[in-house]
Amino acid sequence: PVWTMEKWLTHWVENISAPTVRDTTADAYRNAVYKHLVPGLGAHRIERIQPEHFEKLYRKMLAAGHKPANAHQVHRTARAALNEALRRGHITRNPAALAKPPRVEQEEIVPYELEEVQKILATAANRRNSARWAIALVLGLRQGEVLGLKWADLDLDAATLRVRENRLRPKYQHGCDGTCSKRPGYCPQKVNTRKPTGEVKSRAGRRPMGLPSPIVELLRQQREQQEKERTAAGAQWQEGGYVFTTLTGRPINPNTDFHEWKDLLKAAGVRDGRLHDARHTAATLLLILEVVDRTTQGLMGWSDPSMPGRYQHLVKRVQTDVAKRQEALVWTVPRQAIEGSNATETATRDTEE
Repeated sequence: PVWTMEKWLTHWVENISAPTVRDTTADAYRNAVYKHLVPGLGAHRIERIQPEHFEKLYRKMLAAGHKPANAHQVHRTARAALNEALRRGHITRNPAALAKPPRVEQEEIVPYELEEVQKILATAANRRNSARWAIALVLGLRQGEVLGLKWADLDLDAATLRVRENRLRPKYQHGCDGTCSKRPGYCPQKVNTRKPTGEVKSRAGRRPMGLPSPIVELLRQQREQQEKERTAAGAQWQEGGYVFTTLTGRPINPNTDFHEWKDLLKAAGVRDGRLHDARHTAATLLLILEVVDRTTQGLMGWSDPSMPGRYQHLVKRVQTDVAKRQEALVWTVPRQAIEGSNATETATRDTEE
């Protein structure tokens, strides 16, 4: 068959990619294909398209106000789609792999210092679902991993937790056949077409973890509070076994969770930050504790051994500790050397006398 970019990308994303990747990954691919690649390059035949065509598309995206990271997502999608075309013999080279995407400036990540973590947790103690934030800041679970936790994943007597599932972002469609003239997410009769949870990010993400005793206590309090809410909700309660829920037992919407994080930071009087900064903070706490990289990798659920270098940061406490050790090593004279020097001086005086 004659494959145009539109035909191949549509076939690839719906029939090859979507059945084999996570829902969120498929959504990202579809966004890149239908919003950018097909409108911009869809008429080209895949065996004739050149790297310059992709670079021109990226420049147009930037000129239209898209961020370099968006162009990178489009670039990665095109590269993956044409890699499959190459593998199947439809093309002899991958032009997307030869194209140069725009440079992405790495955003500086500043994890929260220990004192800030303590302020946040002290403020969270007076709020609903307070254990959720202790798990994020101390254990480093991703947002979806925390919101996907179920009581069956916990053994509070043994002080252990096992990450198994990931809370998925809702995907809405109209329940009114589009007559409300609003976007699906704002439709008064919107219907969520996505299941609440799915697989974690990778096989390494399915991991056991030990629980510090303060978190165990917070989770016991969480269970007691949830029992009260279940009783108060009565017939409205929807049992799903989730640790963190709405007042009627439903899993928490990630967008709602994000806004609660922002409100918590403001109430605690600490600087604003991304929710994912909590994960960087937990990884940096492991650095302060001098936990070895292999253990850190397992606890954080990373399959890539280079990840500690991206998530662990030289916060003030680490810098100060290193400076003190350098001082002790270089400028503090060992006691044995001092005693040895004194003994030599005494012997010299005795000889001279």
